[in-house]
Amino acid sequence: MTTTRTTKRTIEVTGTTGTTGTTDPAGTTVRAVNHLTTRWASRAASGAGSTVFTAAGVWPLLALLADGSGGPAREELTQALGIPAEDAAAAARELLAALAGVRGLGAATGLWTKADLRLKEGWSAKLPPGTRGTLTNDMDGDTKALDGWASDRTGGLIERMPVTLQPDTRLVLASALALTLKWEEPFREFPGRVSAGPWAGRTARQLSRTTSSLAPVRVAGGPAGPVTVLEVTGAQDTDLDVHLLLGGPAAPAAEVLATGIAAASGTGPLVGGDDLADGTPGPGLTIGAVHAFSPQPQLSVSTVAFSLSAEHDLLEDAALFGLLTATDEAYGHFPGISTEPLAIGSARQSAVARFHAAGFEAAAVTAIAARPGGAARQPSHRARRAELRFDRPFGFLAVHRTSGLVLAAGWVTDPEAAAQGRPGAAGLLAPPPFPGVRPPAPPSH
Repeated sequence: MTTTRTTKRTIEVTGTTGTTGTTDPAGTTVRAVNHLTTRWASRAASGAGSTVFTAAGVWPLLALLADGSGGPAREELTQALGIPAEDAAAAARELLAALAGVRGLGAATGLWTKADLRLKEGWSAKLPPGTRGTLTNDMDGDTKALDGWASDRTGGLIERMPVTLQPDTRLVLASALALTLKWEEPFREFPGRVSAGPWAGRTARQLSRTTSSLAPVRVAGGPAGPVTVLEVTGAQDTDLDVHLLLGGPAAPAAEVLATGIAAASGTGPLVGGDDLADGTPGPGLTIGAVHAFSPQPQLSVSTVAFSLSAEHDLLEDAALFGLLTATDEAYGHFPGISTEPLAIGSARQSAVARFHAAGFEAAAVTAIAARPGGAARQPSHRARRAELRFDRPFGFLAVHRTSGLVLAAGWVTDPEAAAQGRPGAAGLLAPPPFPGVRPPAPPSH
């Protein structure tokens, strides 16, 4: 068995007309965002339920706040970001500019302030391009405007801004990420009962496909043991892939996700599919020689469709995000943003993800609000065949193919129940919508 490591990659954004965007030669920003994703996973995936979250939506906002912060709040934000506060605004701008050029991904930022709040010119000049708005005394009108922005920037996947405006809200800083990709090779979908594992007997939207390469499957090493990684490749007109992660039955969700993030980042041990030994080299994975019609290897995958939504109050773990001191309303913590003392009053993220036969969608809106502070023919060949089954809770990552930046992460505890509908080549035509959000358009076939 040969152990390999993925080489470190740079942020390179390939657009439809060539290579554009910015490059981070040291990969500092990618490592910093992925590190925050790993740390957040240790909290968000520690419970018994499903979840989805995106540190890539939080990190730029924290970076912009860090640039205008002072005192202990600046130290805490620096620690949470993983880079010096004086470099944070430039890094946020570069990251958001790079994300804006990723095919299949939409990224946006927005800033709304009270008309009488005077921003420091040095801070506002460093903000990335995006929406600028004014908060009025009409809270219903302002809420409608902010909700409309969230819906527009996520294609309707998220209909509401996650923060609630208060009469003393002075500033709202928000980001939106929305990614949509079709698979390079779609799955077949069928309603069926799961035959084994904790989901045994449940009728689910099951997905299957067989490909003629073992390259999409790999086994990563981690503190909780081996993790099987399946790379589901997006179509050629996108720069995104989704990694499905299956650990051992007793492996904690957070550690499975951490192992998958390290593998995507190129910082963890990884064994490629062609180098895996016969037998059961990873959870849910079996490999062996079989009689076949072609000498090409085969990878047979069985998994389930899922739809997730989650709401995160970032202030419930304010220390993780460097916001603990910044919430103390007795003081002002952002002298670089405004001469008016400001403290953080709210910080939340709404996120959704949907994995189905034809592709994957995910979206997140993050907002931080500041207030004043104070049949059969006979086979003729022998070929290697791998079978991989996701029939128990598993993790997933949406990954920028070139840089290894994790754009969304989550944990699936329940498969999506089979729904009535007309089956097509890539699955049911009317999958259930996310709770509380507008359903996306059905996939084209």
